[in-house]
Amino acid sequence: MIKITADMEAIIKQTMLSFVATVNADGTPNLSPKASLTVTNGVLYFADIASPRTILNLRRNPAIEINVVDIFQRRGYRFKGRALVLPPGDGEYLMIADWVRATNGPEYPVNHVVKIETTSIIPLLSPAHVFARPPRSQDEIRSTYHQKYRVKPIGA
Repeated sequence: MIKITADMEAIIKQTMLSFVATVNADGTPNLSPKASLTVTNGVLYFADIASPRTILNLRRNPAIEINVVDIFQRRGYRFKGRALVLPPGDGEYLMIADWVRATNGPEYPVNHVVKIETTSIIPLLSPAHVFARPPRSQDEIRSTYHQKYRVKPIGA
C-alpha cells in the first residue's frame, strides 16, 4: 500500500469533495461524489452515508479510483487501489464514523466505512501548470481561478 503524503492530505482537506469510481455489474462506471474522504495515518477512508450502489459494486469488485482536484490550485491526485468495506463495530469503522458524526452531526448515518489499499497515485495537473508560458506560480494560478470563479479567498 502506498502512503498518502502531507501534500495529498492537504489537497483532500482543501477540496472537501472527491469522486469515487467503481464498476457496475454490467461493466459500466459508477461515479459517486464523496464529502467524507479523509486520511488517517497515511490511509484513505470514506463513509457510506448514502451510497448503496458504491458498496454493492465494491463487494463484487474491490477495484476503485478516487479523483481529488482543487479547482483553484488546478491540481490534484488520482488514487487507485483496492477497497475494503468495513462493517459497523470494526475499530477503523468506529474511528471514521465518530469523525463523520462530529463533523456533520449525529443524525448522519454511517452504514459502512471503506478503507483504500492504495496501489497507484498519479498527480493531476491542469494545462495551466503544463503549458503556460512563461510558467506561472501556484499563487498566480490560484489568483487567476479565484477571479474566473468570482470567489474571494477567506480573509481577503
